[in-house]
Amino acid sequence: MNDDVRNIVLGVIATAVSGGFGWFARTYLWRRTLRRKQGFFGLPAGAECLFVVNRQMGGKESSVHRNDAFALLEISALIKDCGANVQIVTHDEARQGFGERAEFCVGGPTSNTRTVAHLASMLPGVRVNVDTQEHEDRGAIQVGGESYRWAKGRVEYVLLARLTGAQGGRPVFLLSGQTAVSNQAAARYLARHHERLARTYGKDPFCLVLKVVNSDAYGPDVTELAADVTRAALTPVPAAA
Repeated sequence: MNDDVRNIVLGVIATAVSGGFGWFARTYLWRRTLRRKQGFFGLPAGAECLFVVNRQMGGKESSVHRNDAFALLEISALIKDCGANVQIVTHDEARQGFGERAEFCVGGPTSNTRTVAHLASMLPGVRVNVDTQEHEDRGAIQVGGESYRWAKGRVEYVLLARLTGAQGGRPVFLLSGQTAVSNQAAARYLARHHERLARTYGKDPFCLVLKVVNSDAYGPDVTELAADVTRAALTPVPAAA
């Protein structure tokens, strides 16, 4: 074997070894990222999860607002990436506990009775004004001594929370907004930032207030973190004297 042939053979071998290591590294990183995502969402491959939809305010009892349907699509992509399966139920049909299956619950307490139960049992420090009459505090989210008021089309707020019961188990993701647009904004925020949220909180519970800016012009696209209210939201409000 002359030098030219030897160099060609060695080059082919080096290329094959380098490509093999590159493929192995990419596969390892992909699997590690997938495992982290599955752990954060409580969605191992083949697992079943629950998506609880609310009803459209002012619509038929069985109707779902278009933006809440879009929220379902945003979250469905995450569920599919994890290799899990989803069961969609309406809020008044979800008569079961939590922990056995991961759950995504969308909608504020005025349109989702499941949200009412989750707020009472797992976020005792949160209060939401559910008055039907028009006034400045209608729909306001109160937590940690702050009141997050809704200004239609200009400023909307939504709670994004990852919750677990006292016995642990699979998490509940609560997306409780003042409007359907804010619900979709929370779903989009979760889809875009779940890796950072997983690095920050791991598998611990958290509760964030997100601010949706000028939804009349931008829809759910311009969303920012208003506050991390985890400690206040998980702490029961002292009874009034």
